[in-house]
Amino acid sequence: MNAPIRRLSFVVALLFASLLVSTTLIQFVYAKDLNARPDNRRTLLSSYARERGQILVGDTAIAKSVPASNEYKWLRTYPGGTQYAHITGYYSFYGAGGGLEQAENGLLSGSSDKLAFRRVSDFFTGRKTVGASLELTIDSRVQAAAIKGLDGRKGAAVALNPSTGEILAMVSNPGYNPATLSGHDLSKVDTAYKALNADPEKPLINRTIGGDLYPPGSTFKIVTAAAALSSGRFQPDTELPGPAVLDLPQTTVGLPNIGKRSCGPDDKTTFLHAMEISCNSAFGYLGLELGADALRDQAAKFGVGDQLSIPMRVTPSSVPAELNQPQLAQSAVGQYDVRVTPLQVAMLSAAVANHGTVMRPHLVRSVLSSDLSVIERATPEELSEAVTPEVAAQLTEMMEAVVENGSGKPAQIDGVRVAGKTGTAETDRVQRAHAWFTGFAPANDPQIAVAVVVENGGDPDSEARGGGAVGGPIAKAMIEAGLK
Repeated sequence: MNAPIRRLSFVVALLFASLLVSTTLIQFVYAKDLNARPDNRRTLLSSYARERGQILVGDTAIAKSVPASNEYKWLRTYPGGTQYAHITGYYSFYGAGGGLEQAENGLLSGSSDKLAFRRVSDFFTGRKTVGASLELTIDSRVQAAAIKGLDGRKGAAVALNPSTGEILAMVSNPGYNPATLSGHDLSKVDTAYKALNADPEKPLINRTIGGDLYPPGSTFKIVTAAAALSSGRFQPDTELPGPAVLDLPQTTVGLPNIGKRSCGPDDKTTFLHAMEISCNSAFGYLGLELGADALRDQAAKFGVGDQLSIPMRVTPSSVPAELNQPQLAQSAVGQYDVRVTPLQVAMLSAAVANHGTVMRPHLVRSVLSSDLSVIERATPEELSEAVTPEVAAQLTEMMEAVVENGSGKPAQIDGVRVAGKTGTAETDRVQRAHAWFTGFAPANDPQIAVAVVVENGGDPDSEARGGGAVGGPIAKAMIEAGLK
């Protein structure tokens, strides 16, 4: 063989070797990354070839797939519409986004390792593999009451079963219609997504568990009160200073009460009465007496700072790591840089209702197969002990007084003992304050705990006209729905 032929043979052999190497790399080394590429149309279409599992509230599907007479095979629909949007999220040609569609995509699509045995069984029996369905803990009546209460107002509402951690309602307003993001007309889907992303009201954000978080205002006094009672130095009848403005060390700016009024004769008040009327100066005093470490430790026992999954990821609530004396007093009344989710505030009330034990919140009661048999069922799980049962009983007494005689009167329910706490959280000098209410009922046999926040809906000059008047009626309606 002459030299030119040998060189040609070598080049041809090298090309074949390169082809084999590249094919091997594509099929085995890079296959996972290529399949995961967002622009891989074949992979995206294959995800539509399998029926996706349902998301159920009771026996009602709030998300399900229906057959489509085109290349997509299935269309994801949302019979629950906007009222469950932040719970379901959406599923489109571009993938799962938000809510359970994203957090439990593996189960709903049928690709989860938990369903491996079922996929093998389907292979040998010839059955079509279908994604698992999710049965939720949501109570449709409580959800509807929260939606009606927040109608037309930005904010969020959450309800929990105190003894199990089941989430009974989760509403974020404004919302959106997930159906606009799940259609097969990709140009319309793209337009809708861009419009929702550009909306200054941020409808895609689930305010109950994420976003920018909120200052809790006076609802955080539950934490301060818990720390004070747990210290053994204070009782509900302990006398506290309650001047119109509390002098703070290291600054000429004091901590004022709403309306700059004294909380009692001779600038004195009892601990219980301070909670009842939401006295800032008394609680600022308690914060200074307890110290920053005690306040942070107590907040942590309620779950503040925990990385929670419900299964959507919950943005951790927080108390600043470094606090000087004025900042400590402000933090004790839920201001300065304390930030919380409405879910966390509901957990405060739920812990008090559950004799001091915080239960891990969860949204999925059961994972079901295509024939609705149970694959996996959630079990209640203790997260922490926030306070002792004795302290929880004292807090319950104080929170009942808030609703019976204080700033929470709008949450009163005939024949039902309601325990609660109002909050009016200032954000800046331009916007109105956020209006908060959190509580539980019946106080003597707790079955539901709630938290409501209405953005910029409160009166900064009145706790009763703020959290009480705005958040109280919404919480009342949710509690009444949950007790039916």
